[in-house]
Amino acid sequence: MREYVILDDAAFYSEDRIHSSNISKEDYVTTDNMLPNKGGIVSALKLPNATLIAFKKGDILVANIRPYLKKIWFATKDGGCSPDVLVFKSKNGYDSKFLYYSLFRDDFFHHMMKGSKGTKMPRGEKSQILKFHIPNYLPSTQKLIAAALSPLDSKIDINIRINNTLETFARTLYNYWFIQFDFPDKNGNPYKSSGGKMVWNKKLKREIPAEWEAKNLADIVDISNESLNPMDYPDKEFKHYSIPAFDESGTFKIEKGVEIKSNKYIVTNTDILVSKLNPWFRRVIFPTKMDDLICSTEFVVWRARNTAIKNYIYMIARDTSFVTYCTQSATGTSNSHKRVNPAVMMDYSIAYNNNIAELFGSILGPTIMMCAKNQVENNQLSNLRDWLLPMLMNKQVLVGNYEASNAKSASTSF
Repeated sequence: MREYVILDDAAFYSEDRIHSSNISKEDYVTTDNMLPNKGGIVSALKLPNATLIAFKKGDILVANIRPYLKKIWFATKDGGCSPDVLVFKSKNGYDSKFLYYSLFRDDFFHHMMKGSKGTKMPRGEKSQILKFHIPNYLPSTQKLIAAALSPLDSKIDINIRINNTLETFARTLYNYWFIQFDFPDKNGNPYKSSGGKMVWNKKLKREIPAEWEAKNLADIVDISNESLNPMDYPDKEFKHYSIPAFDESGTFKIEKGVEIKSNKYIVTNTDILVSKLNPWFRRVIFPTKMDDLICSTEFVVWRARNTAIKNYIYMIARDTSFVTYCTQSATGTSNSHKRVNPAVMMDYSIAYNNNIAELFGSILGPTIMMCAKNQVENNQLSNLRDWLLPMLMNKQVLVGNYEASNAKSASTSF
């Protein structure tokens, strides 16, 4: 049996078509709603009036524009997609989930880039893509490999769905209390809806509750510039929040001090990290309590006086009005690299009542903490999957009765 086959032997492009009038917006996939770094998909913002490429549950969808973004999704439902998305269907003798994991590897996206055309918006060449090599295994072995990897992805997906639900709850509660001002009054009733007194505030140019006042962020939270040079601790493993790490995983990357070439901010248990670079991307991090946390100086470190206020300011940092304020205040010569000045960031004004803010933070704390822990767990699961995937494909680990050619290498730590 040949060690490898080309993708053309195992899969083909979908030629089926469907009109958008026959699907819902939730079943539409375009490059815009496919997430980078193999993050799957989110709901599309709109559904065009057009003929689309049809896909079925079990097909593999890959974005064909800028392949280096590594956008791939294993279809969990039927639907339609734009022409810039490739739909792979498995041929007889090939397990679709095994095929998905074969294409999930970085090698596949590197292969796409080698044959791509264009510089600003490179596009894969369809015939060249089909020349990619995938391992040639019996169907039974394919299923074993897919079965070993699928539980990791299932757990990641569960955590994502849990976080989406929790984040929706958190946003709803924040809007209810601090936008609509229906926080619980002394009798436990919604303040504004129950006739709570509202007064005009000149600074905010709106009515706010009578016992509230206009505050700048600088009045509520400090900026910390406490830093260290990781190179002074070459063998220490730091949990490093950087822009690339956040964009890839939403959390930190573990790196030794010798690998980190510049000063970093020290991160503590009461900090929130808010990126000053391109604020419209909403790079906001809620660090959990861990040792040796550091972050890039591209983040502004908000240091709260307690964890309740930390929870409260985290929601401010993610609020649309704050993001809009920072986006409008950002400056720079390039549209792709604009920064908001931390001092300008701290001038953002809000309606504030300390007792209500701390009560809100105390109530919401477990919700935000669970989201943060799920994000860290997903990063660990992704790292395990990405370590295990090439080992399985290269016969370096045992799966069921699947023969290993080099079992010793499977003992590598991760």
